Amino acid sequence: MKSCLIVIDAQESFRHRPYATERDMPAYLTAQNALIAGCLARGLPVVRVLHVDGPQAAGNPFALASGHVVPLAGLLDFEPAASFIKERHSALVGTGLAVWLTQNGIQRLIVSGIRTEQCCETTTRHASDLGWRVDFVPDATLTWDMQQPDGRPLSAADIKARTATVLKDRFAAICTVDQALDRATAAAAR
Repeated sequence: MKSCLIVIDAQESFRHRPYATERDMPAYLTAQNALIAGCLARGLPVVRVLHVDGPQAAGNPFALASGHVVPLAGLLDFEPAASFIKERHSALVGTGLAVWLTQNGIQRLIVSGIRTEQCCETTTRHASDLGWRVDFVPDATLTWDMQQPDGRPLSAADIKARTATVLKDRFAAICTVDQALDRATAAAAR
């Protein structure tokens, strides 16, 4: 069974949002880079997905004109097997990614990137519903603290735990970096 790593929205745009902090960035980059390096070492394709939305003006960090829709500084430099630009939460909507995965015989996805509870979770659910097996790697995802509708804070750690909880055994296997790499290696041997 052929696997593929998808690196979702690991882009500089987020560093230009008011909610973004660098607090969890080093741990995220360590895990994300280990996952990328591990996949490349095993000959697994690594796909890059970047996000564009909002007004296409230089002042919007998610506009191509901003110059911020580029790989995140500190991310391992790699040549992606394919690159896609998305305008929706799911990397499978309107990008051609689903076609590329099908044409390349990919049956298992390893999901990583930014934001844990938005584009990473949405892509995971969508991929599962379309029939792909998905390994979700929380350590190789990043998000930030949020405020609940009642005004109470919700920590990034709690968001990641909640995401892993709702995805586990329903939409994905929840894996560490090493577990995802071992699972991909085992799947390739079948």
